[in-house]
Parts: sequence; C-alpha cells; structure tokens
Amino acid sequence: MNLQQLEYIIAVDKHRHFVTAAKNCFVTQATLSMMIKKLEEELQIKIFDRTKQPVKPTKEGEQIIQQARQILLQSTFLKDFAKDLRGEITGELRIGIIPTLAPYLLPVFIKSFSEKYPHLKIFIKEILTDDIVSKIKNGDLDVGLLSIPLHDTQLTEIPLFQEEFFAYASETENLSPKKYLLPKEMDMHHLWLMEEGHCLRNQVFNFCELTKTKSDNDNVHYEAGSIETLINLVDKHKGITIIPEMAILNLNPDQKKNIREFASPKPTREIGLVMNNSFSRKAIIEKLKEEIMINIPSEMLEKNKVCRAENPTDCYKCEPDCPYRTNILSLNPIKN
Repeated sequence: MNLQQLEYIIAVDKHRHFVTAAKNCFVTQATLSMMIKKLEEELQIKIFDRTKQPVKPTKEGEQIIQQARQILLQSTFLKDFAKDLRGEITGELRIGIIPTLAPYLLPVFIKSFSEKYPHLKIFIKEILTDDIVSKIKNGDLDVGLLSIPLHDTQLTEIPLFQEEFFAYASETENLSPKKYLLPKEMDMHHLWLMEEGHCLRNQVFNFCELTKTKSDNDNVHYEAGSIETLINLVDKHKGITIIPEMAILNLNPDQKKNIREFASPKPTREIGLVMNNSFSRKAIIEKLKEEIMINIPSEMLEKNKVCRAENPTDCYKCEPDCPYRTNILSLNPIKN
C-alpha cells in the first residue's frame, strides 16, 4: 500500500469514472486500474462496484475512501508541519470565504499578505458556509473566513472582529426620523433579502425576529446572490435591506445617506478563521490573522472591545490581563 494508491481511489470516487480519474492523475487508465486492483487485493475488500455506470464505491469502499482522505490529509499536514518548524511560509494556502464578506475584506489585506510571503501560493474560493465547512473537513480547503460560531467540534475557530449590521433604506421608506432604527419599524414587504443558503439571510431573520411574508400585490419576488445586488435594488427599485458594516466602505457619499443605524442591542456578527482541528500550520494561520487585524478599520476594532463573558457583570471571574476588563468597570467592580 502507498499514498499514490490512496490518491487514485479518491480520484475515482470524485470523478466516478476510471478514464477521467486517470487523466486527472496524469497516468494511463490501465496503470490506475491496476494499482487500485492491487490495493483491493491487499485489503481484501472490493472498493468499487465496476458494474455500475457511473462507477460507485461499495459500502465498505466508502469507508476505505474516507480513511484514505484522512491519511492523505495527515501526510500533507506532516509536510506542512515540518515547514513551520523550519520557519518557512511557503507552499500553498487554500482559503474559503463567504460571499457577503469577500468583496469587502479581501481587498483590505490580500495584496499586502501576498507581498509579504511571495513564496506562498494562495488559492481563494468564494463559497457558502456549508461548502466551506465540508471542504475543510475533506481537505480541499485549509482555512475559512466566515461568520462564527459554528458549534462544530471538528473545527477550530479563531475570532477576528465583530461586524455591526446596518439598514440601507430608500428615501421613500416611511421610517422614523429618530437616529436609531428599531427592526419593527421596517416594512417587511419592502425588505430585499439574500437568497437561501447565505448565512446573512438567516442572521437577518434572527435579529429582526421576522417571518417574511409577501403581499398579494407584490409582483417582484427576488432573492439576491450578493450584497451589491441588494444595494442596487434599493437604489433603483426602492425598499430596504440589511448590510454588514464593511460594505459601507464601498458606498459613495450619496449612498451613505441611506444608512440607518439600529438601536441597541445592535445586531452584529462575529467574523473568524476556521480550520480543521488537526491542521498543523499554526504559524501561517497566525500570520494570516495578523495581516487581517492590522488592516481592519480602527473604528471597527474599537467597537469590538466588549466583554465576552456569559455574564459581563461577573467580570471578577475574568483573567487579570483580560483586554475587555477596562470596558466593563462601570458594570461591576473588579475583584482580584
């Protein structure tokens, strides 16, 4: 048994076709088939049912392939871990980032990050949260940039910053002239939303405590795939939508007049880095985190200085060097 054989069975599982898998592995179909046959004989388990078209793994084969993925992942981790021990920021880094964050966060740090580490090849995929999680678990991605927490015991999360949500409303919306907007003051029939699958859509429903319904008189039923589309819909078709704080950076002066701030408790989301628990390249993740944090607008980081304790009034339970302690002195005296 060798790692190459494991790569071959994973390729066949991915493409469900021996010829296509062989092409993607840069070997002949005969070579690939022979190596897989030898592995089956060694394990005494039939991995693929060749009578099916497209080819399918057997029940036992599915479990073998799952283990093969883990073995190859650990092999890659070992090589990368050695690079970290040598202090090398080289090789590849595969990043997944959610679409409601990518247009705003990536331009802030990716150029400087790539210039600092020219020997590191960076591959970025803009995909939804569920896909990022799946690809991290199967080894197709190294790290994700997304909204946390995920509450997944297989993943490690590193918090980066809190991002506030704002209303983006047309001048035609009959909103209160007060500085701070209440979610109940928004007309749900005028609310433009992200399409299903985006975590931002669920967050909007949660913090507004909404059940969106459409009037029988509505003849436009549209769910957007990007925040930019939502903003354009409000600009051209009127109505209201919800956008994250970093999206404001891309607005022109006239558009910024359409921004309304929510009343406390303000709706926010926490952005963080997510990786597999077994991911070994800690140094490269630390460098990535460092580059993101030094490029985030300072006013956003200032607003992140809040106590993360379950009960902020119990601040005496925090560690003495907790960076949030000074922000909650008014709630309860610190007891050392």
